[in-house]
Amino acid sequence: FLSHCLQAKMSRPVQARRLKGVEKNIWVEFVKLAATYSKVNLGQGFPDFPAPDFLTEALMRALARENHMLHQYTRAFGHPPLVKVLAQLFEKLLGRELDPMTNVVVTVGAYQALFCCFQALVDEGDEVIIIEPFFDCYESMVKMAGGTPVFVPLRPNPPKDGKLMSSADWQLDPAELASKFSQRTKAIVLNSPNNPLGKVFSRGELGLIAELCVKHDVLCISDEVYEWLVYDGKQHIRIASLEGMWDRTVVVGSAGKTFSATGWKVGWAVGPDRLLQHLRTVHQNSVYHCATIAQDAVAQSFQRELMLYGKPESYFIQMPKELQQKRDWLVQSLDGVGMKPIIPEGTYFLVADISQFKSDVPDVPNSDEPYDSRFAKWMVKNKGLAAIPLSTFYSEAHKNNYTNFIRFCFAKEEATLKAASDILQKWKQEKTS
Repeated sequence: FLSHCLQAKMSRPVQARRLKGVEKNIWVEFVKLAATYSKVNLGQGFPDFPAPDFLTEALMRALARENHMLHQYTRAFGHPPLVKVLAQLFEKLLGRELDPMTNVVVTVGAYQALFCCFQALVDEGDEVIIIEPFFDCYESMVKMAGGTPVFVPLRPNPPKDGKLMSSADWQLDPAELASKFSQRTKAIVLNSPNNPLGKVFSRGELGLIAELCVKHDVLCISDEVYEWLVYDGKQHIRIASLEGMWDRTVVVGSAGKTFSATGWKVGWAVGPDRLLQHLRTVHQNSVYHCATIAQDAVAQSFQRELMLYGKPESYFIQMPKELQQKRDWLVQSLDGVGMKPIIPEGTYFLVADISQFKSDVPDVPNSDEPYDSRFAKWMVKNKGLAAIPLSTFYSEAHKNNYTNFIRFCFAKEEATLKAASDILQKWKQEKTS
């Protein structure tokens, strides 16, 4: 009788239907491979150099203060000093007055801000347009909210003069984009600068997206975590600043990416109260609020940056200069061995074409795994160099269209990038000998 009862209990499905198809996560697999085999990890998007001194000093000041309340709960939707300084900064960036209490929500990293957006704004059956390639959580989070992802690709248009391709050469087809909007479209996800390509969307491209959002009464979830990391004099344009877009846009940001401290997990959403009130509902019923002391240190760091805004000593000016040098160094290393890099206009990332290395990786007959995924696994196991396959950033239906590319992270110490270059040089010598 007892065993019958146990069997009866165990036969009932336990998984919520909305989790079906989103159980697998590429990062779990590749992080494990990198930890097991890699000598040099250019896979995951985090710096291996120290966070700026002013950030760690701000944390120590917060700890040393006599204000013991920094160890207790703070306001659920954001520590008052942090939402205040974020509102001041975004007033400058967006050219409009903001209320820190209603136009800013502090979240556990940008990741939770995105989760709150999809849970709060997407209903069963709603369509959400996602531009490919995309940061992989967008698709899973849309599905978990009951929505239907609709994909539109950036299409590469290689330069004719034999020059290296730039991320700007990957573009939306205006007619194709317009065809994805319908009565069922609730939102579009914009990620500029884009992970994985490093594309910084131009004013013209953003204008096209804005026009379609206004025409079809569609929301925009704008993931701008790399907003300060743009190169070659490019400008990051905020879609919420374009005509008709403030009232329909949630801007998502990250202290982790802004201050090179990805483990702090302090993020935010900025937008109109009519949208953020619903994010607050999800937030208060999930994490409630973020670590008070980390929020306080981030607030101090933003206060510093506000005082230095536009000045050469600002971290927002220094950091992209340093990263541009690292980018250029990795571009040279990859180009020198025949992995053709696509020069990114922004972010931590660089995508490279691996077509010339096809003969190195043994073929697997009848495998449905994309070539770039097999290549990345082979490379980490046999060469000790970790990178991420570009097909990871595509929907299931389109994974096999872009299988000759892998993504590297160049937000690394010089020694790390040199070690990667040494591996590539040795590999090239083995190929030619």
